[in-house]
Amino acid sequence: MGQQADSLAARLGFKPGQVVQEFGWGDDVDDDLRADLEAVVGSELVDEDYDDVTDGVIIWWREEDGDLTDMLVDAQTVLDDGGLIWLLTLKPGRDGHVGHDEIQEAATTAGLHATSTFAVARDWSATKLANRGRGR
Repeated sequence: MGQQADSLAARLGFKPGQVVQEFGWGDDVDDDLRADLEAVVGSELVDEDYDDVTDGVIIWWREEDGDLTDMLVDAQTVLDDGGLIWLLTLKPGRDGHVGHDEIQEAATTAGLHATSTFAVARDWSATKLANRGRGR
């Protein structure tokens, strides 16, 4: 594991012992990032069929993957209160890139909002999604 990859995986905020569910795995995902995430939490990522409570979710998402709002709603079904949701999308200029406006619209519809985005791997950006507050 490289030092830069370690720091990027650590920036996602997961802690040892947490259960992290992974959606959208494919041949194009960044295996180094996955390995680093597994090293941070101390176990393998659980797959889309996992039906117990999770501490966090990572979603690999591409333009052709379907309805992002539906995916975000599904990802929240077993997520513990306050659990982390990270949407991993291909960077601009890559086939399958999803624009920030589309992410924001889908997140809002799913009761979430995008709080930060940064480059997390060579081809992937990570966008943190959080529950929308019920302001007055």
